[in-house]
Amino acid sequence: MENTFLVVTSIANGKNPVLQTIAEGSAKNKIPFIVIGDKKSPNSFKLKRCEFYSIEEQNRLKFSLTKALPYNHYARKNIGYLIAISKGADVIIETDDDNYPLSAFWYERSKIVKGHIISNGEWVNVYKYFTENNIWPRGFALESIQDKLPNITKEELVECPIQQGLANDNPDVDAIYRLIGNLPLKFNHSNNIILGYNSYCPFNSQNTTWFKEAFPLLYLPSYCSFRMTDIWRSFVAQRIAWTCGWSILFHSPTVRQERNKHNLIKDFNDEVIGYQNNSIILKELVNLKLKEGMEYIPDNLLTCYKKLIDLTLISPKELNVLKNWLIDIDKILT
Repeated sequence: MENTFLVVTSIANGKNPVLQTIAEGSAKNKIPFIVIGDKKSPNSFKLKRCEFYSIEEQNRLKFSLTKALPYNHYARKNIGYLIAISKGADVIIETDDDNYPLSAFWYERSKIVKGHIISNGEWVNVYKYFTENNIWPRGFALESIQDKLPNITKEELVECPIQQGLANDNPDVDAIYRLIGNLPLKFNHSNNIILGYNSYCPFNSQNTTWFKEAFPLLYLPSYCSFRMTDIWRSFVAQRIAWTCGWSILFHSPTVRQERNKHNLIKDFNDEVIGYQNNSIILKELVNLKLKEGMEYIPDNLLTCYKKLIDLTLISPKELNVLKNWLIDIDKILT
């Protein structure tokens, strides 16, 4: 896959079996593999076939964002995106260090995909199109879990510069489901589900593909709950995608997750702010008057995050980080 890069952030060492598997697959498929460390990462990272960036190496990069990002945060992954973009990426795939790639993970991606498109569906529990289990993705509005699924249309070709793959065994669900639901779970290999205008479902950073025009929307916020950073990013990205005429693809699993150890009560506590506000956030974002067209993505990002700050869900410190991200993106892409 020409000009495709793979980005992970991890505090594990080079002996992590998932990272080793990803590195081997990346080498075999000639995909550059970037691993972003943090302060908790080991001093030495001995894993061949990957580019590991320690904090020291990150600080030597000439990105405005580097010094603006807080340490010990998943949003350090933003630096990995910038590295890939600066190296000429046309496609960025991201995953995590507990997701084993399946064979389909390495298939070449296409921005134009065939699938069932759903528009004006509002909250759409995409997982339910891939399983009969009563399951929902992390970040889904709890008050909409029992909503009836929209009927799917005939398949058509749609432009989807943002694509979410599901995960088998330990899919990305919230702490409530993990405490009361049944796992492991395998999804059906169903047809693609595509969410168009005014249809939304959270997507994560665990098995996601981004094409070049959508790169500015990769931005992960730093000053919010760790369990919400990729979820709220997905809300912003979906809202702005509508202004560009883009849809969001959800496809059958291409990874299986062997989940890293988590404290579920801690996860629950970190997700409470989402349980209380995810529906409110989407309503507020939908009601924003954004500018139409790809050239206005930076302006629209600022507008969306200012709204999250106004809602007191993200610290005002976020704007400085976001502005530095936009400065770097502009320098690299223009």
